[in-house]
Amino acid sequence: MGNKPVLRLLSALVLTTLSITLLSCGQNQTPANEETEAAMTAAAEPAGPPTLDEISNASISGIYDEPIQLQGGKYEGEPFEPQGASFPRVGLIEESLLTGDLDGDGAEEAIVMLWESSGGSGTYSYLAALDREGSEVLNVATAEIGDRIQLRDSRVSGNRVELDVLRAGPQDAGCCPGEMATLAWELEGASLNPVESGVEPERLSIASFAGPEWVLRNLDRDEPAPGEPEITLLFEEDRIAGKSGCNQYMGKVTEGDLPGDLTVGLLAGTMMACPPEIMDLEDRYRQRLEKVFKIGFFLGDLALSFEKEDGGMGQLRFSPRQSGE
Repeated sequence: MGNKPVLRLLSALVLTTLSITLLSCGQNQTPANEETEAAMTAAAEPAGPPTLDEISNASISGIYDEPIQLQGGKYEGEPFEPQGASFPRVGLIEESLLTGDLDGDGAEEAIVMLWESSGGSGTYSYLAALDREGSEVLNVATAEIGDRIQLRDSRVSGNRVELDVLRAGPQDAGCCPGEMATLAWELEGASLNPVESGVEPERLSIASFAGPEWVLRNLDRDEPAPGEPEITLLFEEDRIAGKSGCNQYMGKVTEGDLPGDLTVGLLAGTMMACPPEIMDLEDRYRQRLEKVFKIGFFLGDLALSFEKEDGGMGQLRFSPRQSGE
């Protein structure tokens, strides 16, 4: 009985010590828990520049007075007049995607082109830069490129975006661009500001297409060309040559009065026999090539417009042969 006060005192000391230890451990663990939660939050947020899927559903400013919301890469506004046929439309050009660190913060932005049409003859192109803020995709800046611009090439060079384009020059009608130019923009705050590219504009001519060997990618807009057999095109002064699938071909080309007007003469070539499906491909290509009336660019590809049998317009598309291809 005489030892009970001592035992109670020892028990109290043990409980007090244990409580202090647990409290101390809990205090020491709080920062670690906060760091863990912060790390988990950061890991859950997307990294890198915005993707095409994200851009396809982003809000875009700088085209109209109010921002527009893309849905699946498209936007359609209300008709200008009740029941009218003219209404604002915008579309994302997915093939135009570029990435680069335009603002120098160590993180890359995404740069894309969009087209805009309100029912008239013009179709305007825009350049948009997009970045991340946490888990959100923000349209940092938008700049107008021009009306009925044809893209020849694009790149990010340091803190600037550069586009090689075919556009209407001072003496050209909007329908028939004839000036090959290099345009450039730099991102400053919330603006894509145009800057001098240092490249002098040139006039479009057959000589503009000489040099690379062009490889057929599309027999028409929505008709991809087969990878094999390969069909090629080469410009040499006022003549063209290439492989049409089975045989080699050659012919003469003549420029017209308006920029991009082109006439292809009758084609000559070798007369080897190949399997029927290859001969059919060759015949379709050569028939379309002989009906070409316009030459230009489409998102970096060479585009030859030809007249279809039904009076419509088709388009052969070629890309320059890449190194090692």
